[in-house]
Amino acid sequence: MDKRPFYLTTTLPYVNADPHIGFALEVVQADIIARLKRLEEFDVFFNTGTDEHGLKIYKKAQEEGIDVQKYVDKYAKKFDNLKKALNLSYDAFIRTTDEHHLSATKEFWNRCLKNGDIYKKNYKVKYCVGCELEKTDSELVNNKCHEHPNRELEIIEEENYFFRFSKYQNALLDLYEENPDFVTPDFRFNEIKSFVKNGLMDFSISRLKKKMPWGAPVPGDENQVMFVWFDALINYISTLGWPEDKEKFEKFWPGIQFAGKDNLRQQSAMWQAMLLSAGLPTTKRIMIHGFILTESGEKISKSAGNTGRITDPFYYFNEYGTDAVRYYLIRHIHPFEDTNFSPEKFKEGYNAGLANGLGNLVSRVVKMCVNYDVSVKVDELKNIWETNSDSELKKYKSYFEKFEFNKALDLIWNKIGEMDKKITDTQPFKLIKTDEKKAKEIISELVFDLYKIAKLLEPVMPETAQKIQKIIEDKKMPEPLFLRKE
Repeated sequence: MDKRPFYLTTTLPYVNADPHIGFALEVVQADIIARLKRLEEFDVFFNTGTDEHGLKIYKKAQEEGIDVQKYVDKYAKKFDNLKKALNLSYDAFIRTTDEHHLSATKEFWNRCLKNGDIYKKNYKVKYCVGCELEKTDSELVNNKCHEHPNRELEIIEEENYFFRFSKYQNALLDLYEENPDFVTPDFRFNEIKSFVKNGLMDFSISRLKKKMPWGAPVPGDENQVMFVWFDALINYISTLGWPEDKEKFEKFWPGIQFAGKDNLRQQSAMWQAMLLSAGLPTTKRIMIHGFILTESGEKISKSAGNTGRITDPFYYFNEYGTDAVRYYLIRHIHPFEDTNFSPEKFKEGYNAGLANGLGNLVSRVVKMCVNYDVSVKVDELKNIWETNSDSELKKYKSYFEKFEFNKALDLIWNKIGEMDKKITDTQPFKLIKTDEKKAKEIISELVFDLYKIAKLLEPVMPETAQKIQKIIEDKKMPEPLFLRKE
């Protein structure tokens, strides 16, 4: 029987600075869902990559005094290096400077043009380079973008192409009405509904090439390049081989998109209107996560200029290991709300949940199993992902279906706490002297539960999950899984 297809994608981060912990959150969330679906026997296609056009990138390359293509090549490599640091399982790493992507943008543009949704006009607008978005006065605070208050707005006054966004108000509202879980969480869905209900303004989709030459070419007009948002969003389908590979595209599209809350408008309204204009199916579902904030409450972002060692995912990978980073991001960063972050919070979460929690439990249970030669029967758990009868597993998976990653991890750590309590209450290491049969029965139950925890951890902490399973199967005392950090 053919596997059911499942497609998911992250947004593409700008390559205007090094990767930071905020994007690591998004790509790890997506990776967990991809791994879970593979365990459930889906045929998964998982996409990520880099957004390499636009004014921010062009200016950064000028600041560094290097060719723009060389600049984006350098930074794209840094983002691709996250694959090892975070143990990511993506199937495609698309770059918006790829030749096939550029070809797809031309076809997409021409489809929207043929549908009467692209026109040219003169206009003047306030523009935030940090957001790469036009801003109305109602969106400004003290005449500055509230997301990038440290940046001066630019005034753009030129003749550009526009997309008839206003034409799609009713179509978008119908889409939202027909798909009640189109955007998760609900409060973000309500935000975009309200935005669309208040009326839509057509938006610029090109820039004069003589002012900003770094962009996808506009078909039939050598004086203009595509606006970065119009070009970048098309990656979600160009990565599937669209428009040439019709079979692959129709197999996987539509899919699930992961994005930050600052992408809500682009992902759930602009992109959907563009798809409708091009005569293509809209996205299946969009998961919107919150920001990771500094201790003082500032958004951690490249454009905010507050990234560095304390927000560098490679630092935490080198100091604590891959699975520790994945664990912290998924359990201690709220999936939908903004969450404060610091190296001290990371260390605290690592010590409590991993060194003193999971790692300590593995050591205690396996030590008793080996010392008292307890038989291990875990065969029924090896194919747990193929069953639908396990209530605990069903609850665990249901949290992921709702993108409630923290609740899924809390379920496991509650189980760890229950197992620690069971050891304290029953003291099998003492009971073995007076009732060997009962003590071994308790230890066997603990081993079984520990193996089940390892199975449940497969999509979240794959390396640790495999280590625990092997330790139990080999009945061999392990080195500590997680060393406490002082």
